[in-house]
Amino acid sequence: MAAWSEQIPLDQITAEARRIRFWRTVLTVLGGLLFGVGWLAAKGCGLVWLGVAWVAAALRIGWQEARRGAARTD
Repeated sequence: MAAWSEQIPLDQITAEARRIRFWRTVLTVLGGLLFGVGWLAAKGCGLVWLGVAWVAAALRIGWQEARRGAARTD
């Protein structure tokens, strides 16, 4: 067990850990979360817009087909 623990560079890990800044890390995580929320919102709005455009196109084509059918029966 002693040989295994001697292979771990504890001094280097400790020095690296001391260089990490708490508030900078918190702000980085918060920024990433906000970016993710914004990305999801953009994708959601895009899907909603596609749905609205699809419904509008379907209504327009249906209206035109109904008018064409009514013109044939008159």
